[in-house]
Amino acid sequence: MKHSISTITPFTISRGFHARMIHTDNMTIAYVDVEEGADLPEHAHLHEQVLNVLEGRFELIVNGQPHLLEPGDVFAIPSNAPHSGKAHTRCRIIDVFQPVREDFRSGNVAYAVR
Repeated sequence: MKHSISTITPFTISRGFHARMIHTDNMTIAYVDVEEGADLPEHAHLHEQVLNVLEGRFELIVNGQPHLLEPGDVFAIPSNAPHSGKAHTRCRIIDVFQPVREDFRSGNVAYAVR
């Protein structure tokens, strides 16, 4: 099925993190625009997550270990691993989650800011 990202209404995951999401039967793909200086609180979820940095510099902390990610960097976050992040610059990120993020589909996210 064809999608156009520009026609998908953004969903605010957390203050400064705005995502446009596509959900399939088995995964969620999130196209995320992140404001410079935005912080993502530490959290964990059962989903595996693959974070792909397209633009900007993003500090990802997984299991207490910091990782500075730049364009072209990809980081696989295991299921249930505590993680947080901070945008050092404005960022564009693609996150892929498996299984599908039903909480994102419904808008019922514990750390979401509406």
